[in-house]
Order: sequence, then structure tokens, then C-alpha cells
Amino acid sequence: MPRVERIEYEDAYYHVMNRGRERGRIKLFRTDKDYEAFLKTLEEAVERFGIAIHAYCLMTNHYHLLVQTPNANISRAMRHINGVYTQRYNRLNSSDGSLFRGRFKSILVDKDAYLLQLSRYIHRNPIETQKPMVDSLDKYPWSSYPAYVNKVQCPDWLSQNLTYQMLGSKQRYAGYAKYVADGNTEQLIRFYSRGNMASVIGDKDFVTWYKEEKIPEVKANKQIQQIIPHGLSIEQISQCTAKYYKQSVEQIKELRKGRNSQSMPRKVAIYLCQHLGDHRLKSIKDYFGLGHVGSVSYITSHIREELALGGELKGEVDLVIDFIINNAT
Repeated sequence: MPRVERIEYEDAYYHVMNRGRERGRIKLFRTDKDYEAFLKTLEEAVERFGIAIHAYCLMTNHYHLLVQTPNANISRAMRHINGVYTQRYNRLNSSDGSLFRGRFKSILVDKDAYLLQLSRYIHRNPIETQKPMVDSLDKYPWSSYPAYVNKVQCPDWLSQNLTYQMLGSKQRYAGYAKYVADGNTEQLIRFYSRGNMASVIGDKDFVTWYKEEKIPEVKANKQIQQIIPHGLSIEQISQCTAKYYKQSVEQIKELRKGRNSQSMPRKVAIYLCQHLGDHRLKSIKDYFGLGHVGSVSYITSHIREELALGGELKGEVDLVIDFIINNAT
């Protein structure tokens, strides 16, 4: 069955879900350290990709997120979240291999009609199970609900203001608690009880706008995107990086043995293939002759850590990016 094409645009809202592999029989979270590792990954994704997370709930074998994408990058952000968490989970549990059943499920959300309802739906998960996991939602530590009702400190990366504004209650903590306690609407329950849920949830005007205006607009813009960094191939990024450093592509691609033997131009090229081109780790691994996708992750993580320090490397990488934008064909 062919994959449903994801339509991504600026400031879109999504209900994102994923389960453990083997139809959810594999637990995504075994210990508190697993939950904490996933929350750390969410925090990093907010900082790196500029997404906003308006609600989350981590269950034993699946998760729910309510995500806003100011930069039209839901696929990129979620690939990072699922990939990095898989690595952390495997380290914590001395395991190996894939963790999730497949690519994540995302439902495009009509913010005005459904954001509040989906926030409630996500937060009610721990008591909507066949056997409730807690007797009170504010006692469930792995969702954003306790922060919404001021039972725990809200993490800096969790976005709450829009939800409170839409709720319109003067007593926002008590008002939100009452709203969630009122339960999900029958309409929303019917929507999520379908075996094959639609990829968009919204009122009639939103669905019409999305299908007749937004989808054609996004598809038309794909041709334009080919001239900006996110459309660049691995070859183009590597060629321009080599040219900037006055090296050949062969030198950039050369795999040298030994610790700390990788040249900085090569590391920068590998980083930019992921950062600018949004290419899969396996594709980058194959092009640069690395033995494992973990080597790509190690190099890109190291570069990101260096860039976060704001030293000479940041200025250098910015110059390389400018050079690529101006010279790539």
C-alpha cells in the first residue's frame, strides 16, 4: 500500500502518534529513565527545529504529541525524535535494532476547531485505558497535564499559552482541569475509533481550504524549493563544501582510519548533508563510506555541540552555508 504523502506548511498543527513495533507489543518505555530520555529528546527537538509542543502524553507502548511547525518541518523533526530516542533507548536497555512499528502517524489539525479538544484527548489517555493507569490525571507524571494544572513546574520547552488563551478562563488552571474532566466529545471519539483515521481533522471550511488551496500551493512550491538548501543533494552539498575549502570531492569523501583522523571539512560536509539537505543517515553513511549510521550521528552531534558554543566554527559553518546557497546549481 503506497504511503500517504505528508503535506507540510508553515505553522501547521499536528496530532502525532507512534507505537512500538510488533503492533505495539514492544514497550517504548520500560523505566523512568526511558521516559526522561524521551522528554530530553523533545526538548532538544524544540531547540533545534523550532517546533512547538503544546501537549504530550507518553504511554507504555505509544506516545501522543500536539505539535506546531513554524518552519514546515514535521517529518524532519519527528525523524530526529524517533531516531535519537531509539539510540538512547537501546543504550539504556542494552538492546539493538528498531523500536517503532514504522513511520509516525500525523493528523493535520484545524487549530481553531480542534486544538483544545485534542489537548484534552491527549491528556485523558491515562484514564481512558481499559484499566485506568491513575485515579487522577494530575498524578500521571509522563504527560503535560500536571504542568497545565500547576501541579509541577512547566518545562521551558512546553507551549501552554495558546491553549489557555483559547480556553478563555480567568482561572486558567482550574478552568483547564474542569475542561479536561468534562470528557471527550462523541464526535472526537468516533473520529479516533475508525480503523484507518483520516489525515486531517477540521471543520468543513478548513478541510475544503486544505484540499483545494493548501495542497496545490505546497506542491507547486516544491519546484521552487529545489533552489534552496533543503532541496540540495548530498553531491551538491559535498561539492560546494569541497570548493569552499579548496579541496577535491575525493578529499572530502576520503575515509581515514584512526581516532580523530576525520578532517574538519569532511565533518562539516557530513553535518550539512543532514542539516541543509535533510538526508537520511544511511544515505550519508553510504556516500562518505562510513561503517555505521551511528558514525554519522556521532559526527553531526559533535558539530552541533561545537556550534552551540558560538566559537570560530560557528562563523566558519555560516560562511560555508552562504557559499553553498550562492554557488549550488
